[in-house]
Amino acid sequence: MKLIFDFESMKNSSTVSGDLMQRALIDEKYTWNLKDIFSSEDVWESEFKWVEENLDNYKKFEGKLSSSAAVLLECLVFDDKIGSRLSRISNYASMAKDIDLADAKYQAMYDRVSILSSKASAASSFIRPELIALSEELINRFIDEEDGLKLYKHQFEDLFRKKAHTLSRGEEELLAHSAPLVELAYTAFGYFTNADIQFPSVVDDKGNNIQMSHGRFYAALESSDRGYRQRAYKAFYKPYNDYKNTLNSLFNGNIKSLSFNAKARKYKSTKHASLDSNNVPVSVYDNLIKTINENLASLHRWGMLKKKVLGLDELHPYDTYVTLFPKVKKEYSYEEGKEVVLSALEPLGKDYNESLLKAFNNRWIDVYETKGKRNGAYSSNTIIGVHPYVLLNWNNQLNDVFTLAHEMGHNMHSYYTETNQPYPYADYSIFVAEVASTANEALLQEYLIEKAESKEMKLALIENYLNNITTTFYRQTRFAEFEELVHAKVENGESLTPDELCSLTGNLYKKYWGESIVVDEEETYTWARIPHFYYNFYVYQYATGFAASQILVEKIKKEGQPAIDKYLSFLKAGSSDYPINVLAKAGVDMNSPEPVLAVVHKMNYLLDEMENLLDG
Repeated sequence: MKLIFDFESMKNSSTVSGDLMQRALIDEKYTWNLKDIFSSEDVWESEFKWVEENLDNYKKFEGKLSSSAAVLLECLVFDDKIGSRLSRISNYASMAKDIDLADAKYQAMYDRVSILSSKASAASSFIRPELIALSEELINRFIDEEDGLKLYKHQFEDLFRKKAHTLSRGEEELLAHSAPLVELAYTAFGYFTNADIQFPSVVDDKGNNIQMSHGRFYAALESSDRGYRQRAYKAFYKPYNDYKNTLNSLFNGNIKSLSFNAKARKYKSTKHASLDSNNVPVSVYDNLIKTINENLASLHRWGMLKKKVLGLDELHPYDTYVTLFPKVKKEYSYEEGKEVVLSALEPLGKDYNESLLKAFNNRWIDVYETKGKRNGAYSSNTIIGVHPYVLLNWNNQLNDVFTLAHEMGHNMHSYYTETNQPYPYADYSIFVAEVASTANEALLQEYLIEKAESKEMKLALIENYLNNITTTFYRQTRFAEFEELVHAKVENGESLTPDELCSLTGNLYKKYWGESIVVDEEETYTWARIPHFYYNFYVYQYATGFAASQILVEKIKKEGQPAIDKYLSFLKAGSSDYPINVLAKAGVDMNSPEPVLAVVHKMNYLLDEMENLLDG
């Protein structure tokens, strides 16, 4: 008999026993329905076999792409077919694995897909150099001769843009074969931090002995019991300190593998290689860090205000998440969180909200933290012919409501892209990936502040907005500055020891927070636990995306339907144009420092509001 899942009962039971919820006890409506991708694992195996057996068909196109427009089109269509099927089997295996990282069966499936993807990359590796060898004049003539090739025009343009970084046929094949080795450090880090790591047990704020976990750590940092915050903080970081040498090896190995690829493709640095993939000027990255460093006073001001209101002699990192207004703290069940998000996102229009309901009502979301499940939250890649999915680890905090809004921003972005773009463009650049998610968060912030029922509630919600700016904007920029520094050191031949990484981490933390903060040793091990440091210059895009989203939300609130239409067009654009251009069409100029400064001004406005309310 299937037991109906009651989150409050689970929470109380879990707190007493210290054990995480078993997945079998959860009502299936709170779990993914992966059958939307494949009705059974037999079908998955069949699709896997089809891709495996058809890879040899690439050979009939090799060396012949210049022969005619028809041959070129046939090759590109075949390549799309392989890619779309690989996407489905890969997403299925990845998400099945994430449900229980200790299940060897799905680890094996995931590994098989990784190997198959590498084989597919190797088999198709001739396409790029062969196309590059052709003249743009010939490609344009082929497009005129074959209407089907018009679909690929933007891809051709982007291909020729990267001509200087495309290698010979043999070199491209060699790099394709090396892909599993390049991913090894991140894969090992993922298994360690999600499945193998053992956190100590601590006494919580109710006197119960519980085992620390990723989800419980973030909940603990919001506890009004400072002793519990400190115990949880030290317990959480202990394994990262204990295994610092192993984690240092993985960290360095990841940077070296990325550096190898960048050098192989003749880029100046890993940063240049990463940003060039999306045609984002390096000046955007540099401007972000420079502008933030010139405006750290806002974050320093926030730290001093926190310290004052909390009445602390010393402000520690484990104090930076606790609310200043504990009397108005509220917990949200998942069902309550859904309703709040739906109401907050009404300004995005009927079509958007109907799409949200479709996701909520059809098991696109895996909700609760369970034993062995991957920590954190994410929205899946675009899955051709299938909706995207969202992973959560709901813990009844206000932060979980914001996480839901955030991930549904990603989810809707993928959904609109997949349903409006053909396969070659049915995904979007990482550079714009955080815009839709943080736009949802901004709308949720504004909604909750507007609906505040008391002065205390309004103060608490303004605080939450300030915390969001701190974590999504300033913190991610700090990570981006750290990432730039460590990559530069490795590329200059320097060795990054655990002590060196801890020193860099601690110094940057102190610089960003200012004199208000006392940096605990545990905080210096942050480098060892952040998975995004394995994503290759990803984190800066949280900050730039946040900045862009603030402007878009203001336009939607002021202009109404015209701005909504532009915003939906942005969500539907996928990779049909360069991300800088896609944002420009929506009304945001990322070549300007204005979006970054707009967030700084917003933070100062919110600080003024909070101080006025506190003094009133």
